[in-house]
Amino acid sequence: MIFLTAMDFTLPLADPVLKFLIILLIILGAPLLLNKIRIPPLLGLIIAGAVIGPHGFNLVLRDSSIILSGTAGLLYIMFLAGLEIDMGDFKRNSLRSLTFGLYTFCVPMALGIVAGYYLLGFSWLTSVLLASMFASHTLIAYPIISKLGISKNNAVCITVGGTMITDTLALLVLTIVVALSTGNADDMFWVRLGLSITAFTLFVLLGFPLIGRWFFKRVHDNISQYIFVLAMVFLGAFLAQLAGLEAIIGSFLAGLALNRLIPATSPLMNRVEFVGNAIFIPFFLLSVGMLIDYRAFFTSFETIKVGAVMIVVATAAKFIAAWLTQKTFRMSVDQRRVIFGLSNAQAAATLAAVLVGYNVILGTTPDGEPIRLLNESVLNGTILMILVTCTMASFSAQKGAHNIAMEESTDVEEPDRNEVEILIPVSNQANVEELVNLGLSLKPKRAKNGLHALTVVDDKGSDGTSAKRSKRLLQLAVETAAATDTRLQELLRYDLSPANAISGVIRECGITDVILGLHERKDISSGFLGRVAEGTIADNTTNVFIYKPAQPLSTVKRHLVVLPPQAEKEAGFLSALERLANVVGNTGAKAVFYAAPATLDLIRERFARSSNEIGYVPFVNWEDFLIVSRDVRTDDTLWIWMSRRNGVSYESSMARVSRYLDQYFKGNNFVLVYPLQASIDEGSRYLT
Repeated sequence: MIFLTAMDFTLPLADPVLKFLIILLIILGAPLLLNKIRIPPLLGLIIAGAVIGPHGFNLVLRDSSIILSGTAGLLYIMFLAGLEIDMGDFKRNSLRSLTFGLYTFCVPMALGIVAGYYLLGFSWLTSVLLASMFASHTLIAYPIISKLGISKNNAVCITVGGTMITDTLALLVLTIVVALSTGNADDMFWVRLGLSITAFTLFVLLGFPLIGRWFFKRVHDNISQYIFVLAMVFLGAFLAQLAGLEAIIGSFLAGLALNRLIPATSPLMNRVEFVGNAIFIPFFLLSVGMLIDYRAFFTSFETIKVGAVMIVVATAAKFIAAWLTQKTFRMSVDQRRVIFGLSNAQAAATLAAVLVGYNVILGTTPDGEPIRLLNESVLNGTILMILVTCTMASFSAQKGAHNIAMEESTDVEEPDRNEVEILIPVSNQANVEELVNLGLSLKPKRAKNGLHALTVVDDKGSDGTSAKRSKRLLQLAVETAAATDTRLQELLRYDLSPANAISGVIRECGITDVILGLHERKDISSGFLGRVAEGTIADNTTNVFIYKPAQPLSTVKRHLVVLPPQAEKEAGFLSALERLANVVGNTGAKAVFYAAPATLDLIRERFARSSNEIGYVPFVNWEDFLIVSRDVRTDDTLWIWMSRRNGVSYESSMARVSRYLDQYFKGNNFVLVYPLQASIDEGSRYLT
């Protein structure tokens, strides 16, 4: 009791432990409670912020710690939007994004200027600034879209791209209006603004990928990688502010710049999403809720009038823009709901504009009261608009996204999703993580199992040390897969022959694909592939991938795939091509295929709808294999399509591939692909 009396329970709470506990309980409880009554969890967090905030029960002040965490959450939302977007779709839909961006900027600007000048009686400059607030929007409903797994839908890609355009234009209008109001819009103002924006954009989009690739190649510590990503988010945001833009533009561009360095199936992406959705984004939603002062709506008719006009005009303008986009590109009603839901919420950029406008003093009244660019009625009306638009946006986005997710789950079939069983024998701690990462990329993205890691302990004279080491390797493989929420099955076998153990597991577990690391050659007799790989290839019909990692798969810019003539006639051609398509889709890198015309025709058919950049180069004569080396760059992965000796596409020149790899491609990742074969002639082995 003595300790309880010593605690300070006066409001607002001052004890940091108690404040943090309350916030965590709200983040935990609000979604669980509101899910039962079908209210979007993010709306619940905004309402909870209003309840515990300074204008509610005054439990927690909106102090610097809340503002800092909330700002980080807002930047995180924009960063995730740029990070999760499919870059192929983004480029393909760039014209559509531009069209929507102009719709969602011009319509609110036109309606906002008319409403501000004629309905509310504001000056032209004030009306323009008010209209720019309607034009901007915040992707506050994006976590709903991401959670339902439709972030790569065309409607989402178009809206995210359009958000960057309209927010940039709206914030430029803010900058220009403030400069005109304060008399600072001289000739040098326009030159400085143009140069700073150009320099900022080029540095982020061109410089960040170079910095990121350099870092990820050299630093493999998980914590360091995450902190680096977080630092790049805030660096992009800070550079945007230096250029005269809002920080959210910088964080979004940082996401675009790092998009291909953080694959969707990577452990790093899982960590980025987990921390953001668990901590940063909920803090932002709570901080928005703490701004809501319900008492202001009952103290002044002017506030209610301004707020009502702002809500009607902003909502109508965003709906018209979404409707025009739907009709222009012949999209579904649910896609329109998603576009409207993502673009209707007013929060970050709107708050920035109203606070800047409120702090611009144009003069004073005869009574000495300041004349502001945006008065107090607009400030309070903005808070009301934020609450209503966020509510409407949440319901619209959730309904549309849910319907689209249900439609995609029934209409889109992922090939062989339930039949992919990948075996990864591990024996070298140095390459375990990269072998597992390749396995994660080979499987369909949504498949959360189908990976098996195997270690083989010499059954003759084992003293227990080998078994302990093998268990540590398995644990490392499990942890790497678990970081992406993927279940990996551990397999420990005692056998005199690792190749026999692998063959036994293939039959026992119904393995469809085997990933082997290229062994470290200790003597000439062991060969290039090594006895384990040679035995596995010869004794089994599965797809076999022999991988030599020289750099992390996430830092690869291109996949160069070299196929022999008649590769399409192999029984496993389509299944191996499907695995490669998964790698290309999961990493987002460009793929270039070198093959005979007949083979290229089938490959084109498979990648016809791919959003990735795909190249096709006719290549027939494997005697001239070194021609490919002219095109290989440092950050390329070379995929060489091989064949077992009795295979349809087998070429005698394949025997020289090992020498070429040793001599010309030591600094590159490479994968030797042995496609599934219909049958095996016992004793027939391809030995390099």
